[in-house]
Amino acid sequence: SLIQQYLQMSQGDLVLLEGPGDLSEGNLFDLSLLQIAEVLDAGVLLVTRYKSLLSVEGLLAAKGRVGDRLIGVVINDIPVTQLEAVDTLLRPFLEQQGIPVLAMLPNSDLLRSVSVGELVKQLKADVLCRNDRMDLLVESLAIGAMNVNSAVKYFRKRRNMAVVTGGDRVEIQQAALETSTQCLILTGQLPPPPFILSRAEELEIPILSVDLDTLTTVGIVDRTFGQVRVHEPIKVQYIRQLMSEHFDLDRLLSKLGLTPAAALS
Repeated sequence: SLIQQYLQMSQGDLVLLEGPGDLSEGNLFDLSLLQIAEVLDAGVLLVTRYKSLLSVEGLLAAKGRVGDRLIGVVINDIPVTQLEAVDTLLRPFLEQQGIPVLAMLPNSDLLRSVSVGELVKQLKADVLCRNDRMDLLVESLAIGAMNVNSAVKYFRKRRNMAVVTGGDRVEIQQAALETSTQCLILTGQLPPPPFILSRAEELEIPILSVDLDTLTTVGIVDRTFGQVRVHEPIKVQYIRQLMSEHFDLDRLLSKLGLTPAAALS
């Protein structure tokens, strides 16, 4: 088993083992986080998604269950507007309760983004143009169901979006191409006119065609946004930058009884 392999590893190796999604998951198979930590005699680093300042309740309850094995917590997905409140209110309180806060990570549209290629796969879409730009990342979804004037105002407020609209809504398609659009998703399998295809080719914006209604299409895209993938190089680079700026690695190593590399030089 994985645990047996871990126990056979040589002393001195630092291994990070991803645990279950919460403290109860895995109980059915005796593989809950607490059971694994006890078998391995390992410390526990909790990662929690920020919801509100009331997130403190869940963290206090977790500390009560994890006990002395708790190394610290990482508070993830914090809205930028809430960072100051978390830093001045939540963080000091948790520290006073004996819960080290090792990182406060702001939320990121980039990390939640999905590639156009992934949307093509999930929607089983036909690519009408710019099949070479499947790597473009979509950060938001817009539905082009309004009149063109409202659509232009709406589109200008968003960035790196996928626009879902009917294949017959040519004026909406044209407005989308002139704003921050990463791909057009046309429903009803109606082909766009040649000038739309030509403009999309020029702007390097893929146009997808789906044999689905708008509601179904939006539902699939929404679910795809919920399945975060981080294998794209730009996301890996961003995560490295995020961790270097916000994660207290030296404090983590200290909690583990290890010496930071800088102190050895």
